[in-house]
Amino acid sequence: MNVDVETVAKTIMQRCETLAQFNETPGFLTRTFLSPPMRDVHQTMQAWMEQAGMLVHIDAVGNIIGRKVSKYKDAKVLILGSHLDTVKNAGKYDGMLGVLVGLAVAEALQENELPFHLDIIGFSEEEGVRFGVPFIGSKAVAGSFDKAMLELTDASGITVKEAIRAYGLNPRDIAKAAYKPEEVLGYLEVHIEQGPRLAADDQPLGIVTAIVGASRAKLSFTGQAGHAGTSPMNLRRDALSGAAEFILFVEFYAKSVVDLVATVGRIEAKPGAGNVIAGQVEISLDVRHIQDEVRHKATRDLQEKAKAISQERGLELAWQDLMDQAAVPMSEKFINQLQTVNPDLPLLASGAGHDAMIMASIAPSAMVFIRSPNGISHHPDEIVFASDVVQGLEVLIQFIQNFQTSKA
Repeated sequence: MNVDVETVAKTIMQRCETLAQFNETPGFLTRTFLSPPMRDVHQTMQAWMEQAGMLVHIDAVGNIIGRKVSKYKDAKVLILGSHLDTVKNAGKYDGMLGVLVGLAVAEALQENELPFHLDIIGFSEEEGVRFGVPFIGSKAVAGSFDKAMLELTDASGITVKEAIRAYGLNPRDIAKAAYKPEEVLGYLEVHIEQGPRLAADDQPLGIVTAIVGASRAKLSFTGQAGHAGTSPMNLRRDALSGAAEFILFVEFYAKSVVDLVATVGRIEAKPGAGNVIAGQVEISLDVRHIQDEVRHKATRDLQEKAKAISQERGLELAWQDLMDQAAVPMSEKFINQLQTVNPDLPLLASGAGHDAMIMASIAPSAMVFIRSPNGISHHPDEIVFASDVVQGLEVLIQFIQNFQTSKA
């Protein structure tokens, strides 16, 4: 099979530009779960997939799946995928690049008979922006979707269930989105690194050994709103000051534990006026570490500190756990197969969560990182070198050809 990978890589980069045009916010890229621009993405992806000879459908949570059908009876399925949603003010490559690389591989193998189905999945929700909980798409595919998530609400008070129905889908069909583990040969995801390690080592690609565990929580500090000019400092129950003290402690604590990262990325003060003491403040908390016991201890310690701050300041604390995702090792077998393709690829852990950590619950899973040249992600300055995409394509195509040979 002769494939002009440089031309294919250029097509992938152009398609990233195309998908970046579909966004909720003029001037910068934001595309959340089942938002209106996701329809444009689905229509565009469906056209590309059908041109590649794939059968295409959208499941009950908005994942788009294109299948290159095997002619072999009782064929199992190998899945390539990533996500199509974004954070607010996002870059063009986080998630989308992996979906489009998978599609390009399917196109390159269009004339090849495979002894397995090849599915390309564009997951509808990985980032967790709209409803505060990530991996809605991959959890449905992995059969681990919690029905309680249907009642989560977005900033407009719309539930997940209502969003699914408004998109023209049926939440009662979510169970049908799940793949049977015995029918899945494996899952492989290509993703930008989103960090500086490959760039620092001048490496275009890397193989992920494991994905760190993550805990997410929502905290609410409640005090007493009051007039900024007439309330004495010693009598105040300032929710924002309490939240601020906690936020600084999060930074201090995380710096004291090796390889721990902890982040407060969202804060909302109410009533939110410059001349009013904040009566209530809601913040997010994100804690990550490769060792689950370290992460769990950190989360417990931070919760105790939040309680202590609240008690000292006369505040009420509400703590809501949103996610407790264990660290997930990638498949040693797949790592070895990738190293067989290119033994020079470095090994590294992923500090970010990915759909692969969910898919690993039903099938052997692996990830290939593509270098982030400036180490920046979740930002418009996110960039990718087309030459690195070329090398990623070569690895994936060879991986699948080897996989094909071993399964024939």
